[in-house]
Parts: sequence; structure tokens; C-alpha cells
Amino acid sequence: MKVAVKYTDAELIVAVREEQSRNKAILFIYQQYAASTSSFIINYGGSEQDADDVFQETVVSFIEVVKKGNFRMEASIKTFLVSVARNIWFNELKKRERSGHREKIFEYGRDQKEADISHEIGDLEKKRQLRELVNNLGEPCKKILMLFYYENLSMKELVEHLPYENEQVVRNKKYKCLQTLTGFIKSNPAIAQQISEIVKS
Repeated sequence: MKVAVKYTDAELIVAVREEQSRNKAILFIYQQYAASTSSFIINYGGSEQDADDVFQETVVSFIEVVKKGNFRMEASIKTFLVSVARNIWFNELKKRERSGHREKIFEYGRDQKEADISHEIGDLEKKRQLRELVNNLGEPCKKILMLFYYENLSMKELVEHLPYENEQVVRNKKYKCLQTLTGFIKSNPAIAQQISEIVKS
């Protein structure tokens, strides 16, 4: 589209202030400065739509500054428009970065929570199956394994709860119990893999 009216910076300021000439002035601003300003936005990661949106916001800001009499002519209109567009775009990038960061934190937290719940359910199921097998071992083995795997007692602590002389005796008894338990597990391959991490001497 051919520019009907051309303005110097000073003339453009006057045209923007006057309501009857403002539309022509805005048309001139778009035709003269949109391309260079949009190019800046695109070079800094924006899309054409981003560039259009930013320039529109820039023009609105420029008009408001001029109407309020705050444009001091300390820089050219082109320099002013690029500066405003840069600030708008960089602020937008910061917002997007913060939003993306929050989203990543939320997704990570949700994934972690789901993973923890799945792990917890899996542990409960494995321990339930182990308990059922341990019940078949007889009372001495059942007590040793329950105290060790479920109560997380050390060998030293086990001696205090069981009628055995020392830690080595308990360790040997536990080993024999595990050997028997291993035999039960091998006869049931479906759960062998599931509880193999729990049944370790």
C-alpha cells in the first residue's frame, strides 16, 4: 500500500496528537516501522504473530506517550519504537520462561508422586506375597525374617529378641531360612522376580 502522507518525526508527533490526522499517522507508522520492529522480534525467537502483537502493543504505547505529551524527542521515533518493542518482547519471554518453569516443576512433581505411589503399591504387594511364603516356614524362621525385613532390625538387635547365643548363630539361622524360602520362591516363578529384591541375605 502506497503511503499517502509522509512525515518527519516532528510532524508525526503533531499528527498523532490531533484526532483528525491520527489514523493517517498510524498508517504511516505501520508502513514505515513495522518491518524493522517485527524483524527484531523474529530474530529473538518470536513468530510472525508475536511480531504483529508486539508491534500493535508498541504503537498503542507510543500513541499514549505522545497524547500525554511525554515524548521528548530525545531519540528518533524509530529508535523509540524498537526500544519499546524490545522491552515488551523481553518481558513476554520472561513470562513464558517462568510459566514453562512452573509447568515443568508441576509435571515433575506429578510424575514423582505417581512413581512414588506405584513404587509403594509394588512394595506392599511384594511384602504381602513374601509374608504369605514366610508363614509356611515355621515359627522360628518366620520370626527371624519378619524382624529383619519388616522391622528392619540389625543382627545385634535380633539377638535381643531371639533365643540365640550371638549374631553369628542368628546369621546362620537366617541363611538357612532364606535357603528354604528360596526353594519356595523357585517353585513359583511368577512371584520370584517380584520379591527377589526383598529376599537377600
